[in-house]
Amino acid sequence: MSLLRKKTVTQILSDAAEGESSKLVKTLGVRDLTSFGIAAIIGAGIFSTIGLASYNGGPAVSLLFVFTAIACVFTALSYAQFASTVPVSGSAYTYAYVAFGEIFAWIIGWALILEYAVSNMVVAISWSEYFTSMLSGFGITFPKYFATDYGSASRAFDLVQQTKQAGASLATLPENTRVLADAFANAPC
Repeated sequence: MSLLRKKTVTQILSDAAEGESSKLVKTLGVRDLTSFGIAAIIGAGIFSTIGLASYNGGPAVSLLFVFTAIACVFTALSYAQFASTVPVSGSAYTYAYVAFGEIFAWIIGWALILEYAVSNMVVAISWSEYFTSMLSGFGITFPKYFATDYGSASRAFDLVQQTKQAGASLATLPENTRVLADAFANAPC
């Protein structure tokens, strides 16, 4: 049993044909599959990070969209070629199993799981920032100590204390550090 063993396309198709009794019913249409493909390729990060990217990148963000669109087209074409070559479910794991072997498929499968977990966290953080901004638009102040983690606030507070003891001005510290230190100082016990 080698870690680099591969299955041919015919082996995968025959394995899929053996499980014919548990075959899923195909109910998704072209529009549904196109929407799923666009969501998988582009993702939700564009909706949550575009404001910060535009602020920091300025007009160059439009070029970023062009380059990203070109990369997304190549990604979509690659997945379309894989899907037509290996027409069974399994996504990148199955494609890697056919092309590179079992160990690479295993690594890619776990990388996909980690990617989905981390990307969901990034989107959740961004949306929570939008939520607190929306609340402040309605005049509701969301406490900063609820919107930050203990470790970051504690480190910022220690840095502010060291700066004060050194006799330096707090204006030399980044604004975010001062905000985190203030959140730590005002948090309830």
